[in-house]
Amino acid sequence: METKPTEISSSKMFGGFNKRYKHYSPILGCNMTFHIYFPPASSTSNKVPVVYFLSGLSCTDENFIIKSGAQRAASIEGVALIVPDTSPRGLNVEGEADNWDFGIGAGFYLNATEEKWKNWRMYDYVVKELPKLLSENFRELDTSRASISGHSMGGHGALTIYLKNLEKYKSVSAFAPIANPMNCPWGQKAFTNYLGTNKADWEEYDATSLVAKYHDVSATILIDQGEDDKFLHDQLHPHKFEEACRGAGVPLLLRLQPGYDHSYFFIATFIDDHIKHHAQALRLL
Repeated sequence: METKPTEISSSKMFGGFNKRYKHYSPILGCNMTFHIYFPPASSTSNKVPVVYFLSGLSCTDENFIIKSGAQRAASIEGVALIVPDTSPRGLNVEGEADNWDFGIGAGFYLNATEEKWKNWRMYDYVVKELPKLLSENFRELDTSRASISGHSMGGHGALTIYLKNLEKYKSVSAFAPIANPMNCPWGQKAFTNYLGTNKADWEEYDATSLVAKYHDVSATILIDQGEDDKFLHDQLHPHKFEEACRGAGVPLLLRLQPGYDHSYFFIATFIDDHIKHHAQALRLL
């Protein structure tokens, strides 16, 4: 099993390169792919900081790289984009591909505790394995300077990972995050299957619950939410997260964007703001 990353594609863009890699993940027990956008600055002697982007339900590591247009701002700001996949693949667990909102493409960035789904450990993959892999194999990257972002399920992942690891990430942002998964159908389905029925276990992966516990946040949390997002009222609940932040004294900028939906058209419209948000925080070191 080759744990070192192997390059499988490369495309030049805005003076830098989108590169896709595969490797065997001991944590997940399968082969995984991820993308890195190396900005032009990475070809100099200086290491560049990194921004992780976690994608949403049914996505792979390709969606954000192909559709977001984030590379333009990343090129200008001199930050690398790290885009992992959203779940283990190829394990052939019964039922893993029965639904688009659970199993393959739906890892929810947690560590499953139910035996059947024991390989679904995307939290450890994103927080531990992938940063170590990057630091050991890519001299261009300064993984000690890192920020994190995400969309929908990935926005949930970015918020929860950030709050529980404030020493690892300098800033966080999200597009239309599943902000209170304990209280929405997507989250309840995933948490029941991955974590069991103990709600106390669910709270460890719910940003609205975590904010009161991990409230020593200095950098403002940035969230963009489309007002015409069909999932806004049933699945996303940004206002519950906003209330929790207010109660905990956590700085939050929640921007409601009229007319925008849940798609990558929405992400592409505001991604430059998010890249600049992270670049500013990373430069403050």
